[in-house]
Amino acid sequence: MNNAVNDEVWSGSWVAERLGVALVGDDGLPALLGLALRRNPKRAHLLVSNVLGKHVPQSPAVVYDHGLRLGRRVLDLLGEAEAATAVVLGYAETATGLGHAVADGLGRAPYLHSTRRPVAGLVPAGGFEESHSHATSHLLLPEDPGLLAGDGPLVLVDDEFSTGNTVLNTIRDLHERCPRRRYVVVALVDMRSPEDCARMERFAGETGARLDLIATVSGTVRLPEGVLEKGQELVARYEQAGPGPGAAGRGRPAKPQDVPPRTPAGTAAPAGRVDLGWPRGLPDGGRHGFTPAHRARLDTALPAMAARLRDALPAGARRVLVLGCEELMYAPLRLAHALERTTDAEVRFSTTTRSPVLAVDDPGYAIRTRLVFPAHDDPADGPGERYAYNVAGGGFDAVVAVVDSAADTPVLHAPDGLLARLAAHVPHVLLAVVPSYVPHAPERPAMLPEPLRGPAFSSYAPQEVGWLLQDLSAVTLEAPTEEREEAIQRGGAHYAESLPVEYQPSERYQELFHTALEESAARIARAVGAVTETVIAERSPRPVLVSLARAGTPVGVLMRRWAQFRHGLDLPHYAVSIVRGRGIDTNALRWLAGRHDPRDVVFVDGWTGKGAITRELAQAVEEFEVKEGVTGFDPEIAVLADPGSCVRTYGTREDFLIPSACLNSTVSGLVSRTVLRADLVGPHDFHGAKFYRELAGADVSGAFLDAVSARFPEVADAVEEAAKELLAADRTPTWAGWRAVERISEEYGIHDVNLVKPGVGETTRVLLRRVPWKILARAGAGADLDHVRLLAEQRGVPVEEVGDLPYTCVGLIHPKYTRGATGADGKAVTL
Repeated sequence: MNNAVNDEVWSGSWVAERLGVALVGDDGLPALLGLALRRNPKRAHLLVSNVLGKHVPQSPAVVYDHGLRLGRRVLDLLGEAEAATAVVLGYAETATGLGHAVADGLGRAPYLHSTRRPVAGLVPAGGFEESHSHATSHLLLPEDPGLLAGDGPLVLVDDEFSTGNTVLNTIRDLHERCPRRRYVVVALVDMRSPEDCARMERFAGETGARLDLIATVSGTVRLPEGVLEKGQELVARYEQAGPGPGAAGRGRPAKPQDVPPRTPAGTAAPAGRVDLGWPRGLPDGGRHGFTPAHRARLDTALPAMAARLRDALPAGARRVLVLGCEELMYAPLRLAHALERTTDAEVRFSTTTRSPVLAVDDPGYAIRTRLVFPAHDDPADGPGERYAYNVAGGGFDAVVAVVDSAADTPVLHAPDGLLARLAAHVPHVLLAVVPSYVPHAPERPAMLPEPLRGPAFSSYAPQEVGWLLQDLSAVTLEAPTEEREEAIQRGGAHYAESLPVEYQPSERYQELFHTALEESAARIARAVGAVTETVIAERSPRPVLVSLARAGTPVGVLMRRWAQFRHGLDLPHYAVSIVRGRGIDTNALRWLAGRHDPRDVVFVDGWTGKGAITRELAQAVEEFEVKEGVTGFDPEIAVLADPGSCVRTYGTREDFLIPSACLNSTVSGLVSRTVLRADLVGPHDFHGAKFYRELAGADVSGAFLDAVSARFPEVADAVEEAAKELLAADRTPTWAGWRAVERISEEYGIHDVNLVKPGVGETTRVLLRRVPWKILARAGAGADLDHVRLLAEQRGVPVEEVGDLPYTCVGLIHPKYTRGATGADGKAVTL
């Protein structure tokens, strides 16, 4: 194989001919992009950039210049004054180097890139999901929290825009925390469809911010029907076939584990080390922030470091590859660029990747060869394969592997590690190690207050639950529902920064609650017993129940009562705060870890909807353990009902009415939803909540608990059978609820899963706390929806019956709420 550019054959023709994929757009598209096939169940094709420096070795001058030019275009767009207040954000892993180069072109802008490598002691400033990727979770870990707290333009850089969803997810997350007036989106190629472009325009209108887009070239990918299945079939067929004799150039694939080595196994010399003389304290990249001052230090040090690399190259080397490592792209790119200026050798640059791609040795295919080796940087998501593409057979006389010190591990030097794989194909291998930058984590006080308990806080008995919260009862936090909805959807406030005015039920609604409680108490008791027995059998014989305030707290109390009734156990029970988009109260986790074995902690909630809190908790616990060095917390939630199929520990997966969802504080110990606001909750405080003592006359919290507990004896036998069935069953989550919510979001033109609230409980919350648009009800749903129909009638919200709804009902929040707004159907919202 020869990696030299073939002007006569487009490196996307192999895929285009077999799958019917086509690139349509600017004339420069074929020069910038080739095509390959992914080993990815979400997307068949991969757009392979010829100028990114990831999969295709390229001149470092070409790679760096493309980023610089994009940065200068941003500077021209913003002007000097506004550019001086900008921050550049790049995406891991492919665009980390590109984003750096854009920041360099912009001039005075600091730079940060997302990362998949958590750091102990550093609190994430944000995070988001990349839906089509093989590895989706991104963290934002600036050493200086103020880096993302300004109001200047935010410049977001990615290598390509396929749908724009990743960018929208990022802006949504960051705008919710710190709104900005302007965002600029930058990419090498913009491949969005007209529908995707329209969605971004609508999103910009909803946030009220200006959103500009700059790309080197634009176009679209035309995908025929069934391309995903055809692509997966093609990948499977070619990987099973193996290369076979004489396969080069005839479209036969390389073996999945490696391509045949040029030298016999075991004969390659070990890699030589090059001491770069990296400046002390200079960050190795933008993972935790890279300022213009850092850039100036690097510029000063580069000539001497490049000279060390040049002097370490073997005599007569004519073709040299500088190979970076996953997110570490900028430092090796700048080293390669400086080396290119100081040597007569032809220098190329690329990096390793975690993205699995089929290799086919054909001039019309972008990924000609693949080297496979184990991850060597102890990744947070566990061990796995990593890849170096188009290196073997590239005619290189020497390769300089550049890694950071966190990745310089025994696995790197192992017989099947990266260095050995390289040495089997390249005569000379050099290793250059850049010191991993470790940011400073601020110290925090160790003392935290004891939990709040009734009757001083909540109407629950003191032994029933301890609230790991601070009392904000004296603070006015309530705002009309319509004002809160408008502020939330405009990005001016987070839902946890205020409270809705407490809904006071009518006499008719109170009658519905008591009727529902009488009819469902036995069913709830069975579910309480089943989930508690599962917890005791599988999680801990003496669990520490930690309910997610506030919907989980009545369930936690009932589980505690069941354990006492059936096993004579006096289980500790606490309530903690978790906030969508901001995670769990880490001070509460610190308190728990200081008094209990984290392995005994079981998080409890009322029900699952689409599983957003399930995901939020898993991410928050992972980040806490990395930051604090405390292990053992199991993030899986135990719930009464799991209609979304999001957890393994549940009492039932039926979507039925749990009467505690019908009301707010008056069925939850007179405690408000939790509050997280910077001027009220400091970094060393528990999250806050209010105790509505004035509503004691309407409180039915004890009545709800007592009605369910009274049914424990009559359901005991049924619980024993149900628990046996659950323990023997395959309870693997299918996340069917999440998929259903995504489908509903698209079908109804909402395009935001956060505005789709599935299940009886979540629908009730929409009607009580938000501005509802419409209610979807499963055709034939009975008394479980009586209270929903009444609330909908009182608020003038239409109820639409749907035949194939996977939930009993789904509540849709108005997708473009402003006071006086109209819905997608053109009808005014009735308030």
